[in-house]
Amino acid sequence: MNTDILAPAAALVVWSIIMLFWMAGTRLPAMSKIGMDLKQAAPGGRGQDIDPNVPPSVAWKSHNYAHLMEQPTIFYATIMILALSGGATDLSIALAWGYTVLRVIHSIWQATVNTVSIRFMFFLVSTLCLTILAIQALIATI
Repeated sequence: MNTDILAPAAALVVWSIIMLFWMAGTRLPAMSKIGMDLKQAAPGGRGQDIDPNVPPSVAWKSHNYAHLMEQPTIFYATIMILALSGGATDLSIALAWGYTVLRVIHSIWQATVNTVSIRFMFFLVSTLCLTILAIQALIATI
């Protein structure tokens, strides 16, 4: 089993946690500034309910954190398939690092500048990396 393929996935997990703290570090002060108190939140409230009440630049961080809980789940599964099947190659390791780096750049862009056309290009290229990885994972298992 080639465990080198696991490093980019582990790095993306760490980045997701960093993004969580960045989100909380901007959201909680913004909520306090507008008088929102978590102790008085309605039962069943969700983070998305807060976003319309905080500045867009604060909401962008939570939007990105949600994105890191979406498509990257396919990435993690693909990486595990490649690792467990022994199908990881130098190309797949490079693509996995490419995916991870592009997702980090996507996060920073979305959390700070958030020009959608540019953000979409980061997403598109990272999705291409993921698509090739998924095909490699399928080939490794058949």
